[in-house]
Amino acid sequence: MQRKGLFQSSTRAFWHEARQAKDFSWFGFLHSYIYGRWTYFYIAMGSGRHPLARRLAPLLNWIGRRIVSSAGSAAGPSVKMEDTYHGKVVTLAAARQLVSVKEDIALGDQEQIVPYALARDIVLKNPDHIVALDCPCRAAKENPCLPLDVCLIIGEPFAGFVVQHHPQKARWISSQHAQEILQAEDKRGHVHHAFFKDAMLGRFYAICNCCACCCGAMQAQRSGTPMLASSGYVAQVNSALCLKCRKCEKTCPFQAIQMQGSAVINPAVCMGCGVCAGQCTPGAIQMVRMQSKGMPLEIEALIRAAQAAAN
Repeated sequence: MQRKGLFQSSTRAFWHEARQAKDFSWFGFLHSYIYGRWTYFYIAMGSGRHPLARRLAPLLNWIGRRIVSSAGSAAGPSVKMEDTYHGKVVTLAAARQLVSVKEDIALGDQEQIVPYALARDIVLKNPDHIVALDCPCRAAKENPCLPLDVCLIIGEPFAGFVVQHHPQKARWISSQHAQEILQAEDKRGHVHHAFFKDAMLGRFYAICNCCACCCGAMQAQRSGTPMLASSGYVAQVNSALCLKCRKCEKTCPFQAIQMQGSAVINPAVCMGCGVCAGQCTPGAIQMVRMQSKGMPLEIEALIRAAQAAAN
């Protein structure tokens, strides 16, 4: 029988993993525990959607500065809040790779892929341990998009911690089921984000399938806080195939498409999510690599590169 309360088995596993981090601190672990244990309250307060958010704004700002200051002691004085919690846009194919990893991997400091000062390691322990969690951003909305259980927590100690502390909102799923969720969300026109957070041991821990109306990170991005990194791709239109139906313009979650006779992509705004390509019936839109957008988070290629470097 599992112990209840603060020292459940998953808490002890998280503590053990955190203790091995080179920048471990008591404050950092407390932050990690609060984020993982009270995720819905944390996200609702951070996004300003909780009824107490305005009243507690001064305290939240102080805590936010304390977190950034603590992180900055290791990463330098220029670290910003978005460095501590951010996402990498990934295509459907790349997202499916992330839920299909069969072996433990450790890919540290992926600066070319995740251009933030903190939280950019890709370490997957027990990558076949996958949990479907009710999306905290959607849950914080009065009339959220459905379904709710579209956030995928991947690997340990994160999956075990989440499912043990949120038993009513989380469930174990298989890699195949995870791929089915990704496919269904892609058809709905939602964006796949690989999320990283300092409180999650500074590394990748989840794939969120985000809608522009509910996602706090996408709303922050549109408001000028760069919490998301491009997939490394941009959309490209074959005007000869374009039906001028405006479907891509209406479904682009980053408002990167305008109709000028045919669809025209603004590459400076396009995040390379691939939603427009997935929604384009005649196949007039393709995703192409753009070097200035950074490297894609395509885990199979990263694993091959790491193995080649080791040899």
